[in-house]
Amino acid sequence: MEPTVTPSGRAACGTQAAPPCTLVIFGAAGDLTKRLLMPALYNLSGAGLLAEGFRILGVDHNDNTDEGLRADLTQTMESFTKDKTSEFHADRIDPAAWGFVRERIHFLKGDFEDPASYAALKDRIGGSVVFYLAVAARFFGSIVEQLGQAGLLAQSEGAFRRVVIEKPFGSDLASAQALNARILRQADESQFFRIDHFLGKETVQSLMALRFANGMLEPVWRREYVDHVQITAAETIGVEERGAFYEPTGALRDMVPNHLFQLLCMVAMEPPNSFEAEAVRTEKAKLAEAVRPIEPGDAVRGQYTAGTEGGQAVVGYRDEPHVAADSRTETYVALKLQIENWRWAGVPFYLRTGKRMTDRLTEIAIHFKPPPFRLFRETGVTELAPNVMRLTIDPEQGSSTVLNVKRPGPKMALGSVATRFRYADFFPEKPNVGYETLLYDCMVGDATLFQRADNIEAGWAAVDPLLKAWKGADVAFYAAGTDGPTEADDLLARDGRRWLPLGGEG
Repeated sequence: MEPTVTPSGRAACGTQAAPPCTLVIFGAAGDLTKRLLMPALYNLSGAGLLAEGFRILGVDHNDNTDEGLRADLTQTMESFTKDKTSEFHADRIDPAAWGFVRERIHFLKGDFEDPASYAALKDRIGGSVVFYLAVAARFFGSIVEQLGQAGLLAQSEGAFRRVVIEKPFGSDLASAQALNARILRQADESQFFRIDHFLGKETVQSLMALRFANGMLEPVWRREYVDHVQITAAETIGVEERGAFYEPTGALRDMVPNHLFQLLCMVAMEPPNSFEAEAVRTEKAKLAEAVRPIEPGDAVRGQYTAGTEGGQAVVGYRDEPHVAADSRTETYVALKLQIENWRWAGVPFYLRTGKRMTDRLTEIAIHFKPPPFRLFRETGVTELAPNVMRLTIDPEQGSSTVLNVKRPGPKMALGSVATRFRYADFFPEKPNVGYETLLYDCMVGDATLFQRADNIEAGWAAVDPLLKAWKGADVAFYAAGTDGPTEADDLLARDGRRWLPLGGEG
């Protein structure tokens, strides 16, 4: 459909279009730009959420031209129509929606560490600008310094300057603190948008609505009623061609202080005083700071070996390209967390994430404490099924809750049932790669879904003991296509609990 904006600037969907600005993308020829940013901008265009004055300036060190970059990105967008496995897939690319984006794409050749490139950039932009760092993490600090020294981060009345920084933001507590100090010498905290695409997913955003807009849930969302919480981010894919990146990184750095901790904050934080960005971000930071640093005895690291995934034989991690034959990098992590605050004291939070697992699944499972059993002592009921609320984020978005009910018949006999809700059954499904809301929010200046410096550092502080303890340590092994190493099962079994199975209801 053709993007439509009313004379007042309100999009056809009823949401105000973002103000006019220039999106400067460092790393315009990179995978992130092609695979996620362009599809997100295409979707925003189709929804009428980009202003007529919106522009894109792609910066990269390779030779190219405006038309060359437009052609490259158009070819990539068209390729998504033939690949149903890609994060963005459409049966066809709408010419009006993509044309709106395409004609606004421009190119500037530049070296990220050369001051001359920033002088040239200064001549090409004016007014409000969002600088997007779709580059390797080693360039984050130097690009921000160059922008600051060139005067490109100076704001004026009616014209903003903002910087979007991708993960990984640091590789441990010390490096995260150093990077925060480095960039904050160049601009104010309010100008930095540390992005985590997990927070762009609809179900993650709806966690606050689910918790705080339903009077039957918020009173029981606490230690008196919750036995424990499981947070899972499981993938069926391996490291593919990313071995060179993954070897020095591993699952802990790649997933826990950012993705999983953001889910933890959303599900466990205190109610903010309002939905203003700083009110929400303050509660997230307070929750992250309340996480007790994780002891090595409360953590398991694993690595996948050869196995079967989707009926196909797959190699082990050590046989992947660019991976050392004796690698001790973990592709799986399971953790037990303790939150030391009034609401959650004594309630364990179990987190797990891994590659080459049984099923693809991202979810939060709230396990409630059982009711007293005395009432059923004289019946044939031997045990009550635990009440579990599963909030599914990926691949489907929705929730299910396990309840105990009476089976039909003359005697008291219980059976467990699950009530289910899927977003797709109630709301029209819209194409989404997780970046649409985040890009739009950055352009309108809403930082609610972005991480503040204190939140980032609190996440690293919680896992820092593990990073130090795991240097050179052995890993447990699990076959590809399974739920993870048996040591992860033992982590819960010692508390009398077990993981929910990845392949279905448990």
